[in-house]
Amino acid sequence: MTCSPPKGATTEQLPAVAGLLGKQYDEGNLFGTRPMHSLWLVITALAAFLVAYRFYGAFLAAKVAVLNDRRITPAHRLRDDVDYHPTRRLVLFGVHFAAIAGSGPLVGPAFASQFGYFPGFCWIVIGSCLAGGVHDFVVLLASVRHNGKSLPQVARELLGPVVGAATTVATLFIIITTLAATGKVVVNALNESAWGTFTIVVTIPAALLTGFWMNKIRPGRVGEASLIGVTLVVLGVVVGQRFDDSTYRDLLVFSVDRLAIILPIYAAMVSILPVWVLLAPRDYLSSYMKVTVIGLLGIGILVANPTLKMPALTPFIAGDGPIPGTVWPFVCIVIACGALSGFHALIASGTTPKMVNRESDIRSIGYGAMLLEGFVSLTALIAACSLEPGDYFKVNTETSRYEQFVQRAEHKYGIDLRPRELNQLKEEAGVKEELAGRTAGAVSLALGMAKVLGNLPGMRPLMAYLYHFVIMFEALFILTLLETGTRVARFILQDAVGQLRGKPADNRQTAWIMNIATSLAVCGLWGYLLYNFEIGRLWLMNGIGNQLLAAIGLGLGTTYLLHTAPKRAYALCTAIPFVAVAITVYAAGVMSVYDWWLKQADPAFAAMAASNRLMCVLVTGILLLGAVILVAMIRRWVSILRTSPQIAGEPAAEESA
Repeated sequence: MTCSPPKGATTEQLPAVAGLLGKQYDEGNLFGTRPMHSLWLVITALAAFLVAYRFYGAFLAAKVAVLNDRRITPAHRLRDDVDYHPTRRLVLFGVHFAAIAGSGPLVGPAFASQFGYFPGFCWIVIGSCLAGGVHDFVVLLASVRHNGKSLPQVARELLGPVVGAATTVATLFIIITTLAATGKVVVNALNESAWGTFTIVVTIPAALLTGFWMNKIRPGRVGEASLIGVTLVVLGVVVGQRFDDSTYRDLLVFSVDRLAIILPIYAAMVSILPVWVLLAPRDYLSSYMKVTVIGLLGIGILVANPTLKMPALTPFIAGDGPIPGTVWPFVCIVIACGALSGFHALIASGTTPKMVNRESDIRSIGYGAMLLEGFVSLTALIAACSLEPGDYFKVNTETSRYEQFVQRAEHKYGIDLRPRELNQLKEEAGVKEELAGRTAGAVSLALGMAKVLGNLPGMRPLMAYLYHFVIMFEALFILTLLETGTRVARFILQDAVGQLRGKPADNRQTAWIMNIATSLAVCGLWGYLLYNFEIGRLWLMNGIGNQLLAAIGLGLGTTYLLHTAPKRAYALCTAIPFVAVAITVYAAGVMSVYDWWLKQADPAFAAMAASNRLMCVLVTGILLLGAVILVAMIRRWVSILRTSPQIAGEPAAEESA
């Protein structure tokens, strides 16, 4: 990124501009700025995470929750070896981490890099330690002590049927927006990419063969199935290059619109199939991909110690970057799963609490897994910020707005955001499709990862495979999220329909019809958003809803701690982040609705007028629904605080058998 004085700027004003951009002039280090090496961020974050886990995590476990291994968990008390099944801590940690660490900790930091590396770094570290880890820990604790019930069910028990129903609707809304936003990441990553699409197509027979091998062909032979599945996935990346160079390439070249239709259809089919056929083996194989990629990236950062090309702060903290919005509150909205995520509450009150073997495991699984995800988010931030700013903004700015954005940056801030290394990186990565305007964050993250890993000894010639392996890795995890999320949304919708009917499906045929109908309804809803909205607005709407659900989770945790903690003051552990997150969410929501409402009346945005109005309606609706829930929680807190403190302990129904 080169810098020239802004129009009308004096020589005296240059230090402020240079300091903001971290610019080094040829004359020397005139303004005391030096490039930041990523290793310092890694060391600082790791130290913070270790201290937080050792001391704050221990305080939460011993003093706030009073974890007691003598209290029998639902996994033992209600064991059915279907949903309720005691699982070793290390195994359950891996299952829980794979479930919570979807696309959010990878894509969110890539988006937030437009503000510079410092805001994202601060939110990842502080958010993970003081908000996200506490949220996941307390929600998991409350669910375990309420027989492994889901977040809406726990809300219904603690706060009444009205709040429970409102939480159900809010949860369904947030899952649908999450599916649409993450689906857009896959669409923009695989758009016109034959190599990338080929690798994803190969994972389908690989997962099918893995599932049938473990369950039908050679039951219990997990090692054999793993070797076969992983080998096929890696071969898909290697053979994909030859396919990309062949005459059959056009068979797997899909446009954005076609991919936006294919994905919901695919997700609907998978959500209807038995879970062991495709979903479970794909989850299993994807866990190998996640460990491999994050491990390689961590080694690459430690060995190569890449310089961060993005400055600590960019001028776009004021709100005129590719994703509109000021650094606060939107850095907390854009980076969700990497620091705090309401989606985690669905996992911490879903499958995980039904598998907790001992209460003491809650600390490492609930609090520890969130800190590990924070580290994953940090590596993604470093990878994105290792790109030249001009290359980053070329990829992450909508093509229709790119020229205007570059001209405004040059006129207003005196910076040249034309790409510098993008063509070279594109050639080394073996990419034939155009990379400009792939705004979902996946491409910039893959380029950054390939660049970091390519700096390792002997790895430069393998950059094409590294890039497409990362693309496959991201798309594979997002497809897993689409499959799992669609299934979860189907369960929630079926439960809601059953409550309206007053009874569940009364026979197998009716249940099968209900499965198909609700799957198609869910996929139709998020497919509509996927087809009609661009990623910037979708990601913001998803972030607002996701963090609102996190506020609900923290509020529910506060209610639970006021009931059960040895000291009511311990409820401040969740109440303080609850207040901070609620203020942040509603600030972002109001600012976004105001911006979209102005744009729907602006002739320059006439093509998006209808979608902007719909965005306003949807976000306003979820904010009002959230307000109902949050007000009910606060009223309950006031009621509890007016009563005499009770002796710490659980209700009789929740005690050990």
